[in-house]
Amino acid sequence: MTRSGYRRTAGLLLATALGLTASACGSGEEPAQNNAQPTAGSSGAAGPVSITVNCMPPKTNKAERATFEEDLAEFQKLNPNIKIEKATDAFPCYEPRTFEAKLAGGQLETVFYVNFPNVGRLMESGQAADITPYVGDLKTFKDYNASIDIFKKDGKLYGLPTDGYGMGLVYNREVFTKAGLDPANPPKTWAEVQAAAKKIAALGPGYVGFGEYSGNNVGGWHFTASLYGRGGDVLTPDGKKAAFNTPEGKAVLENLKQMRWTDNSTGSKLYIDWPALMKAMAGGKMGMMLGAPDVLIGLRNDFQAKFENYQVTAMPEAKALFNGGAGYMINPKATPEQIKAGLKWIEYKFLTPGKGQLDYVRAKGANLTVGQPYPDLYGADTPSGQEVLKLRAENANVDPGQFALWVEGSKGIPPKAEPGPYAQEIYAILDTPMSAVLTRQDADIDKLLSDAEAKVNSLLEKKG
Repeated sequence: MTRSGYRRTAGLLLATALGLTASACGSGEEPAQNNAQPTAGSSGAAGPVSITVNCMPPKTNKAERATFEEDLAEFQKLNPNIKIEKATDAFPCYEPRTFEAKLAGGQLETVFYVNFPNVGRLMESGQAADITPYVGDLKTFKDYNASIDIFKKDGKLYGLPTDGYGMGLVYNREVFTKAGLDPANPPKTWAEVQAAAKKIAALGPGYVGFGEYSGNNVGGWHFTASLYGRGGDVLTPDGKKAAFNTPEGKAVLENLKQMRWTDNSTGSKLYIDWPALMKAMAGGKMGMMLGAPDVLIGLRNDFQAKFENYQVTAMPEAKALFNGGAGYMINPKATPEQIKAGLKWIEYKFLTPGKGQLDYVRAKGANLTVGQPYPDLYGADTPSGQEVLKLRAENANVDPGQFALWVEGSKGIPPKAEPGPYAQEIYAILDTPMSAVLTRQDADIDKLLSDAEAKVNSLLEKKG
């Protein structure tokens, strides 16, 4: 699995995981150490090097599982001195309880998947290897766009991005048509979203106009996306104080509260984790949700949705575009030879035009989607960037119109990164107001934001 918008950020830290985070990463005191030992068989440049990797697609995703296994076999054939001793499957690739437990216990793989919000804290706490001396051997490294910067700290590099996304509005064309809405002219403002959601909900039992997350950190994640779109901030520019208790923050919650209790267009079911909302959207009776373009691929590949029914457009009236993504880091206990081997695997599987996730000929033959505008890793005028665009266009098997409104509508909107190294803990705090307005008709938005503000400020003070 290689997409990020719908999965990398999915299932963010649970409350129980937060305790593990504190113990694993420290809280402004001594950085925690990763006690994982190098895998047996790493005997140096002349001998075989063994590594472990993660983020292998589950068996239920047959097509992507098959391509991953093909890549494993071909990579080891091309690199006989590298043995991938174990590949751990995962769905989603970042599942907070598993990740945090393995991080705290020093059990992460040699090459491990990481979503952007976790990168900063892993660099800060010494839980990722410095790969700076080794990346010069990667053929495509020089062609990276600015996405590489998130893995840099104090002039050193600690990982490689393999995917990225910008948020948008995903909608079901068929449901729009049933509700008398024009799927070629989706909502451009939040008022239009609210009106469209009301019409969809009026179709009858089971129909939900707009679905939203409310727990397990994905609630706070989507609050942040909506807040950014309205021009707000989660943190002050120096990252030391909360900045969401503002008219923009109130507008996010008030909008949801109105849709839930005045219009009844969000339904009564809570979507407290990532798969729940995706499953509901795939069911064919939900009209809209926030999501990156790759949500369409997740709906198709992981939830067996009718792909052609879905489309993505730009975030409503967005003043900033929430950007996120994912990549890979190396266990800090890895030997130099294991680091080199791990980087070779990342390069082959994720970064080489015509190979791995960028093998669009194979993807088309396996009935996987080709033509979506991501991953976007290289400068458009670089050799790697040009080759990726050429291969993608030559092998496209999806209607570019399903993404065109997002591509066009997102142009010129400034990107905005997730809120710092403690984004996961912040999202957990922001889950509470999201859940409250969807479960309590008398929810006091001012108090919810004030309480969340105090908790985030306390968190940031503790982190130093």
